Amino acid sequence: MIPASPHRWIVCAILGVAFAGLLDRSAALAQQPQDNGDLSIELIDPKVLRVCADPRNMPFSDEKGEGFENKLADLFAAKLQKKVAYAFVPQATGFVRLTLGSHRCDVIMGFPQGDDLAQGTNPYYRTAYALVTKPDSGLADVATLSDPRLKGKHIGIVAGTPPATNMAVNGLMADAKPYPLVIDTRVDSSAQAMIKDLLSGQIDAGVLWGPMAGYYAKQSNPPLKVTPLTKETTGPKLIYRIGMGVRNSDQNWKRELNRLIQENQPEINKLLLSYAVPLLDENNQPVTMETLAKKP
Repeated sequence: MIPASPHRWIVCAILGVAFAGLLDRSAALAQQPQDNGDLSIELIDPKVLRVCADPRNMPFSDEKGEGFENKLADLFAAKLQKKVAYAFVPQATGFVRLTLGSHRCDVIMGFPQGDDLAQGTNPYYRTAYALVTKPDSGLADVATLSDPRLKGKHIGIVAGTPPATNMAVNGLMADAKPYPLVIDTRVDSSAQAMIKDLLSGQIDAGVLWGPMAGYYAKQSNPPLKVTPLTKETTGPKLIYRIGMGVRNSDQNWKRELNRLIQENQPEINKLLLSYAVPLLDENNQPVTMETLAKKP
């Protein structure tokens, strides 16, 4: 999932993906929250973990179950002793309405905290947009978009995402190469196109949503440098907490997911790091396998 604006985010279909649909508010209000712990009232099928997902949106999800949100769904399903089933819909305009809002599934595995299109659980990771560069380019140690070394450089940016504003503030848009935000992920990938252009030299650097930046940079040969943009002082925030999304009426289900997140956070962290997601702690310091090993 990928945040697309300071106030309205995208469920990162690749970072290229807009969450611009409305939940069926009347249907949500018609279902009053239950406090008796009976999930059968809230879930489509209490015996099945029904997940709303994009069919081709790595590193998050795909129909083959290869994304980290697929693996997280497998983990939670095992803990709940349920089967996993998917409602696959490209994460573009209307995604929430066509999935959660239509009762085709019960949870979006990656959902930005603060988005009001659905009810969010507690966050299970924190990350940021990142600058992606070649390790030998002379830009590998650039940590902010205000760095003068970026002046006159061709920088890739997904149009409409928060860092585009930061780039404009720093006078970088004139030479930037935009990539589309709203796409059909089944046939296109702005992140892959940006990484390809970076490797070929068509652009000097790229700005991508952290999980996508980490995943595609790790796959490149040689691996690319990923620098989370945690030091920006102008423009919208570029650091986000990501949880899961459920219907506004599903209070017991949200509590159950919060419990699973809390009890399985170490395993979740290791899963995310295996996909090269640039995790951040509350002090914006990187979370790594080494830092996790030091924790009691």
